[in-house]
Amino acid sequence: MFCETEVLDGYFMGLCALVTVAMQVSFFIIAAYYKFDKVTDFAGGTNFMLLALLTMVLGGTYYPRQVLLTVSVMVWGTRLSGYLLYRIIVTGKDERFDDKNRGFSLEFAAFWVFQAVWVMTVSSPVVLVNSQCQASANTPLGVTDWVGFGIFALGLVIETVSDQQKFNFRNNPANKGKWCAVGLWSVSRHPNYFGEIILWWGVYITCSAVFVGGMWASIVGPLFITLLLLFVSGVPLLEDSSDKKHGMKPEYREYKKRVSCLVPLPQSLYGSLPLSFKAIILFEWAMYSRELRKLDESPPSDEAKASGIGRGEAKGGADGEGLEAPLSEGGDAV
Repeated sequence: MFCETEVLDGYFMGLCALVTVAMQVSFFIIAAYYKFDKVTDFAGGTNFMLLALLTMVLGGTYYPRQVLLTVSVMVWGTRLSGYLLYRIIVTGKDERFDDKNRGFSLEFAAFWVFQAVWVMTVSSPVVLVNSQCQASANTPLGVTDWVGFGIFALGLVIETVSDQQKFNFRNNPANKGKWCAVGLWSVSRHPNYFGEIILWWGVYITCSAVFVGGMWASIVGPLFITLLLLFVSGVPLLEDSSDKKHGMKPEYREYKKRVSCLVPLPQSLYGSLPLSFKAIILFEWAMYSRELRKLDESPPSDEAKASGIGRGEAKGGADGEGLEAPLSEGGDAV
């Protein structure tokens, strides 16, 4: 079966690239001209929604799998875009940008280029299923589909609940100067990122039920978001930020030892696991404690002396042993 509507290519990838570039460039010009940073994340989330809806409408088939995937992306995008827009309106500023890198600067432009790549890459599995020119798109929903949707739903719930828990915590004046360790944050240091990662793997699993040939290459979508959050703009930046803020507090270091970096686990179970297992399976890597090591290698401050933290306290990972990362980043600081 062939698609009746083809724009640039049968899978609409070229069209989606043009739409994404046009949308991100437009938002960049507005944000740069007015030095306005409140629409950055909103522009990303709504771009996902637009691509999913556009490709389904242009494809014109509306098979159950396509509808469920599109609705999933719309729900995710509405929730995340709305939450991030509301959060930045309340906080008043995006801490990723300052006056120097707002406006028509290369650094600010690079952010929007990267956001366009993020949107296109992560959207690719859904775009392919919505617009593919093959009869397999209409195969009945099966076990693979429901496993994927189940993982997506679990990830969405975890991300939504953890975002709300942290937002409530940070907006309570009694918690000023503290790190969030309530609810899901008591069993994972980054539960929102865990939710974000697994929901996109769930989407990919559902899409894979009808993949043929080169469509399998769209695995770069969930891989991209996983690597981004683990190595670039997610966990590393927030671990560094939290370590700088709270690294001289013994109770904070104890929190890092007791609480899983990413995968939610009871503290009693996590604490009993060998460090090698944590590093290989649970992403507890030395790079996530590099700021603690810097603190320990510098001359002790009065705060450090008072807290009893001395030189060499945090060598290596959160458990104090030197392990490098195996095979060798949308959140706010703890």
